Amino acid sequence: MRKIVHLSDLHFGRIDESVVGSLADAVRNLGPSLVVVSGDLTQRARAREFQEARAFLDSLPKPQVVVPGNHDVPLWDVPARFTRPLEKFRRYISDDTEPFYEDEEMAVAGVNTARSWTRKYGRVNERQVARLRERLCASGAEVFKVVVTHHPFDLPPGHDEREIVGRARMAMEALAACGTDILLAGHLHVGHTGHTAERYRISGHSALFVQAGTATSTRGRGEANSFNVIRLKRPHAQIERRVWQPETKSFRPGLAETFRRTPEGWARLTDEVAAGLTFDEEGTGLQPSVPASAADI
Repeated sequence: MRKIVHLSDLHFGRIDESVVGSLADAVRNLGPSLVVVSGDLTQRARAREFQEARAFLDSLPKPQVVVPGNHDVPLWDVPARFTRPLEKFRRYISDDTEPFYEDEEMAVAGVNTARSWTRKYGRVNERQVARLRERLCASGAEVFKVVVTHHPFDLPPGHDEREIVGRARMAMEALAACGTDILLAGHLHVGHTGHTAERYRISGHSALFVQAGTATSTRGRGEANSFNVIRLKRPHAQIERRVWQPETKSFRPGLAETFRRTPEGWARLTDEVAAGLTFDEEGTGLQPSVPASAADI
């Protein structure tokens, strides 16, 4: 079993100070296999904000996959924005803006979708997609294949279509050929889990789209601060949201959704069937307490 803690939109420079320490404690207590941060570590890409983000990342378990977001590109420093847009990210966070992590159970590839010429929207290009294919297609079908971007490949209901990362369809067709399982993103400050087959009609392929809310920013857009805990054990994936509770000053378990990989793609288990699946204490994975058939999905 693998456990990913998925954080996003930290926005150091505009954070709720009361949340940060509890968030670090919560992540450490979960004992993740991997920590993923899907962009916007800072509010205005200032050196002080990156330093604070660096100190926070240092307080979390390793390994980590961290990608930049549009707020990590300078906004008001126009020369830096166009000539060295991620200089401070590289200096304080990581020189690798497209990190890759792999073990015997999962392959996780980060992609930089931030662009200098737009304040808000993101994009992927053919070179990046080719690199993704090179990395992910090399892994076998038994390995969970995960892509991390700041800008999403899909949207929760009611959001502007322009928020979808540019050239998403081209990328999705390429990723489908590698059997990509899960797409992690941020940017919208809203937690959501969806199914890419609803937007991308690609024969024989579907992936889970997992959106993280903002972990520490004061700009919650109607939602409390939150992060995702993703548990992976073939053929199951569980997406659980941890939500900030001001009364207890802690992140508490919220909505949890469990999916099973079927020949037709990912299918959400009913609450009844999901209740029959438990994680054993040693963390070796999902164990069905009763046999489950495809008819239960």
